[in-house]
Amino acid sequence: MAAEARVSRWYFGGLASCGAACCTHPLDLLKVHLQTQQQVKLRMTGMALQVVRSDGVLALYNGLSASLCRQMTYSLTRFAIYETVRDHMTKGSEGPLPFYKKVLLGAISGCIGGFVGTPADMVNVRMQNDMKLPPSQRRNYAHAVDGLYRVAREEGLKKLFSGASMASSRGLLVTVGQGGCATILCQPLDVLKTRLMNSKGEYQGVLHCAVETAKLGPLAFYKGLLPAGIRLLPHTVLTFVFLEQLRKHFGVTVLS
Repeated sequence: MAAEARVSRWYFGGLASCGAACCTHPLDLLKVHLQTQQQVKLRMTGMALQVVRSDGVLALYNGLSASLCRQMTYSLTRFAIYETVRDHMTKGSEGPLPFYKKVLLGAISGCIGGFVGTPADMVNVRMQNDMKLPPSQRRNYAHAVDGLYRVAREEGLKKLFSGASMASSRGLLVTVGQGGCATILCQPLDVLKTRLMNSKGEYQGVLHCAVETAKLGPLAFYKGLLPAGIRLLPHTVLTFVFLEQLRKHFGVTVLS
């Protein structure tokens, strides 16, 4: 007699990542604040205290709507591509995919996900960093959709994909090597991505941004490494915990 099993729906990865983002968003916000410092004036704890003192505890969740929008584009895309293609490739076979095929598939899905998620990622960075700016320079996006609309209207559709090459490269590395090693490898790309997305036209491209960042010293490429590293582990664990619960309670029933 065939046993019943539940498999995930294609969009469960995005929902699970949203749940994890709700728990780890403050660390992501601190990472962005540290990465956009021109000079290293504050460390993670000092930055957290400054945010709370100036704007209150809830300020640690600034930009949450954009973070959720990012997960429903970036994470949903990479999970959907990976799981859909993997299931198609293993259909009718006796075993799982070889390791090298998993790595290749992870790289492709992460790269595409990073590109698709770039507009929401940009708005996320800007909303998180807004409180650091003088009142006259703040963008004051009401929420993620407002941010996307205003960037497209005021700066052009092309601006929504500023930093897309860095976001795609980062997505590739994170998906292939989800862990502390990935954080160290991705941090320079993440710093450049954040600076490009938060810029107001001061950078002429990725190379110019890299040169200007390098002038601050080699460690400038590793700003925000501590909160990024601390965030990645619980975010990854929580994503798969939520994913398993979604699969268990709302997954598609199949005969195995």
